[in-house]
Amino acid sequence: MTRLVLIGASAGGVAALTRLTARLPADFAAPLLVVLHIGAHRSILPELLARRCPLDVAHGRDGEELRPGMLRVAPPDLHMIVSDGALRLRHGPKENHARPAIDPLFRSAALQRGRDAVGVVLTGALDDGTAGLQAIKAMGGTTVVQDPADAEEPSMPASALRHAQVDHCLPLEQMPGLLAELAAASIPDEPAPAPSEQKVKPELAHELALMQGTGEAVQHLQAIGHPSMFTCPECQGGLWEVHGTSPRRYRCHTGHGFTERTLLHAMSNRSDDALWGALRALQEKEAMLAHAAGQLDAGDDAGRMRAVAAARRVARQVHTLRQLLQRAPPPIE
Repeated sequence: MTRLVLIGASAGGVAALTRLTARLPADFAAPLLVVLHIGAHRSILPELLARRCPLDVAHGRDGEELRPGMLRVAPPDLHMIVSDGALRLRHGPKENHARPAIDPLFRSAALQRGRDAVGVVLTGALDDGTAGLQAIKAMGGTTVVQDPADAEEPSMPASALRHAQVDHCLPLEQMPGLLAELAAASIPDEPAPAPSEQKVKPELAHELALMQGTGEAVQHLQAIGHPSMFTCPECQGGLWEVHGTSPRRYRCHTGHGFTERTLLHAMSNRSDDALWGALRALQEKEAMLAHAAGQLDAGDDAGRMRAVAAARRVARQVHTLRQLLQRAPPPIE
């Protein structure tokens, strides 16, 4: 069996992937699977990479068998995972506020391929890919991270270095040679599973099942975590904290997954939306009170004064809330 190389990237990833894949050898000895955070937007990444990359480049197709020399990119709005030697595409719940996300691919490869898996985290914001690298390493695979000082956006590789056991950290220019060596290296006979693998493998299976929507969700959650006080920003269901994770991670019964940072980022967006909605409601209330004051009978001075006073109170609330919004902290990175 050949090795399987997996690459995850986010902000700055198009340029990084273009530079990296252009220098891979035409006889690259492993399948190469790529996830870039593109959301539901149309992607021409395979076309861009194919201009300079000597491999067979395309979007992944459900059921396609893995073979050396292929490079497959996760299509828009679909998670790409591996199962029984083939690609599988799933419109599953978002993970780390992304679909496609890096962690589902890495997690599935760790579970399916163990020591054969080589996980690579490139430039990107926040920390998708960290948990996936942890899974690959726990199952005996190899982990590679772009030097954060070399990355356009250092957050993702820095998180991986901080929280995962990384075998290789190097600048992008050195990565094609390393990946070619790892892809061609012989795989030693597999010894008996280490205790860490025996523990991690069931946990990976539960998380993968949650993403795919198979089995009893609550049973999966009970096997990997405990209830938290937080709610899922995607579906408003209760979040469970996954046991023993660094950084802390959370999942809900519909399968959405978050690290602490991506959860905080999503919460910040929700609170920002709520505050702007409150500002709109207060502005409408102020306008309605002013309109009501103008419509009162000429002899109803007391009623007019009450309406005007109420409108002024709301106007002060509008002013205070607008100032609060304008002083909002920068986004979480």
